[in-house]
Amino acid sequence: MFRAIPGANLSARHCAFRSVVEPTRRLFASSSLSRSFVSSESSQIQEEKAAREETHFGFKNVPTDLKESLVADVFSSVASKYDLMNDAMSAGIHRLWKDTFIRRMSPMPGAKLLDVAGGTGDIALRYLNYQDKINYDSTSSVHLVDINPQMLAAGEKRFAGSRWVQDERIKFSVGNGENLVGIESNSVDIFTIAFGIRNCTTPQNVLNEAYRVLKPGGRFMCLEFSKVEQPVISALYDVFSFKVIPEIGQVIANDRESYQYLVESIRQFPDQRTFAEMIRKAGFTTVREGYENLTFGVAAIHTGFKV
Repeated sequence: MFRAIPGANLSARHCAFRSVVEPTRRLFASSSLSRSFVSSESSQIQEEKAAREETHFGFKNVPTDLKESLVADVFSSVASKYDLMNDAMSAGIHRLWKDTFIRRMSPMPGAKLLDVAGGTGDIALRYLNYQDKINYDSTSSVHLVDINPQMLAAGEKRFAGSRWVQDERIKFSVGNGENLVGIESNSVDIFTIAFGIRNCTTPQNVLNEAYRVLKPGGRFMCLEFSKVEQPVISALYDVFSFKVIPEIGQVIANDRESYQYLVESIRQFPDQRTFAEMIRKAGFTTVREGYENLTFGVAAIHTGFKV
């Protein structure tokens, strides 16, 4: 007869346990490595996809992540002649558009305005003048934001020594309208962007940010070049835009290419109805069509309310 060896059954059970667990462990390890590989591969695919994504820069297609720097180069180039060129290109009509823009705004006393892509301060200046002269208000304020330091410097120079700077009713910040870092949600009464949103890489992001930072009941207002629908006027406008404006840019600013881009960017921007729908998509409520044409639709005022 054979005697049982102490611990023999335990050893056998241990071997049996290992025979089951070890392949399972290897399976899970293999699965974990596979998931890690898939995750790494997915991340690489996403990066490659982002690198392949394109957007328009004028009539050219460029990688999406390059547009911001290309637009920055344009506005760095034109900053010193920007106001003069606006007068030359529009025969001064842009001033009437901006005056109308402020009248349509009809701001309440004490309102806080965030002026994005505010550049040389045309809208900010008109806003503060309106508050002072029409509302007899000395408490309203403007925060002027522009992504381009050269354009912002032109605005600061314009307001240097003014009563608004002395009273701290205007401040200037370099910032991106698509990601307004440092500006709290529900903190401003009015959000404006004039002739700037078409130069943004993703205009819908600007609209979403506008909705975020506005207080409930706040107002979004945009002044932008638009589409001329009357065929004869549209044809004449095209001739002036593509034949005359770049030449004016060459003569006054010694920069034909920047103004060629600016003309092309106008044609690439959505028409009035499409842009009004984008504003509604961001969450805004619009009245009627949501826009008002100026000068046959050469420009348009768009308005939305955060209800």
